[in-house]
Amino acid sequence: MTMERIRSLFERYSGVREYRITPLPASGGNRQYFRISWDGGSCIAAAGTSLRENGAFLYLDRHFSRLGLPVPEVLAVSDDRMVYLQEDLGDTTLFDAVAAGRRSGEYSSEEKTLLRAAVEALPAFQYIGAQGLDFSQCGPVSCFDRTSVMFDLNYFKYCFLKPSGVEFDEVALEEDLVRLRDRLLMCSSGNFQYRDFQGRNIMLTPSGEMKFIDFQGGRMGPVHYDLASFVWQARARYSPELKAELTEAYLEAQSHYEVVRRKDFLTDLRQFVLFRTLQVLGAYGFRGMFERRPHFLESIPYAMDNLRELLSSGTFPEYPCLCRALEELIPLYGHRTPRQDGKLLIRIFSFSYKKGIPEDEGGNGGGYVLDCRGVPNPGRLPEYRGLTGLDGPVIEYLQGYSETEEFARHTAALADMHIENYLERGFTDLMFCFGCTGGRHRSVYFAERLADHLAERYGDSSDRLGITLIHREQNLERQVL
Repeated sequence: MTMERIRSLFERYSGVREYRITPLPASGGNRQYFRISWDGGSCIAAAGTSLRENGAFLYLDRHFSRLGLPVPEVLAVSDDRMVYLQEDLGDTTLFDAVAAGRRSGEYSSEEKTLLRAAVEALPAFQYIGAQGLDFSQCGPVSCFDRTSVMFDLNYFKYCFLKPSGVEFDEVALEEDLVRLRDRLLMCSSGNFQYRDFQGRNIMLTPSGEMKFIDFQGGRMGPVHYDLASFVWQARARYSPELKAELTEAYLEAQSHYEVVRRKDFLTDLRQFVLFRTLQVLGAYGFRGMFERRPHFLESIPYAMDNLRELLSSGTFPEYPCLCRALEELIPLYGHRTPRQDGKLLIRIFSFSYKKGIPEDEGGNGGGYVLDCRGVPNPGRLPEYRGLTGLDGPVIEYLQGYSETEEFARHTAALADMHIENYLERGFTDLMFCFGCTGGRHRSVYFAERLADHLAERYGDSSDRLGITLIHREQNLERQVL
């Protein structure tokens, strides 16, 4: 259905009949993007799921274009406004262009020039962009207000802090969050808040221009938020010195539109850095912990680095309960010491389905969950209930059934094939999770069987891989290799 609508709109717009449509990588939202290529040209098709969001983008793009701001040209819009065509800006984002600096943590002078250019362009959107802007056209929220701020703070509370297991006083935390909300709203203004001002939403066109996209979430609000979003972007790995340099570049550009007291602005900015970090952790918690998207799980330690740096530069005594909780979160989710040896780490789990599947700490989702419940259950018999799959009587019982040997043989063959593939491709994380009803008998037995098999097969390969066995419900862990 979406492709038919795109084809219809494009053919009506261009008159071209021979062309190719290529899906583009998914974005963080629900919009789909496609590149349409034909002899002599190309454009981008966007298909949304929200009429309000599409309408906001189309209104803002037209408004910014009239003001001379660098945004993509919209070429055609479907009658229902759910599909539109826009100019093709290429494939290079600012995020891509500074990838080398992000990986190393050391940005070159050319990369710093690009970053400065981005923050220097921001005030034009915030100040010029607000001129004559009908904020009621913005969506889904038209203003940075009490409701939207509390929504983001509760996002952090319920999607990140609570699942972490960190204990806190509910009433005291709520009081802190309300104080933070009120402090942020003291900075309210009539400016345009871009809302998602970050490297992935800044395109570097083939002609060398810098153009800005994904502003449909913008609203009326304080300018500090966008600067915090860009300079304290979790995975950017900007040094404190570079953050200060970019902040100064922004202040210089801002001075052409508004004179601010530098000290007051920087004091307010720290509040927004705290808020933005909490908001990001809420998003990472939902996308990573609940939706199990690896990219978001992998990003959590980077956000924690920002949080650690922020708190080390000065506390927030006005939010005592919140700060105590944050201090406890940092060691839980901070960067683990990376394995520099490049070895494949194999983790073998036994677990109870009643208590959920083991968490993938590697973040790549590699491996198998193996259901042992098709094998006869010794836990149904009184004489075995107090034992586990480590005990002789349980082992004897299970080995008395042909299903046991067949299951063990198949899982060993599956593991051998997968491990060889991962070793060849240089991957570093693989899981085998054996589950049964209670996580006590069958799952423990089969996890031990696979661990013994792999230890025998790869005993001379400790330089290439490591094997850890975890019986989760017994709280037992041992290094096999």
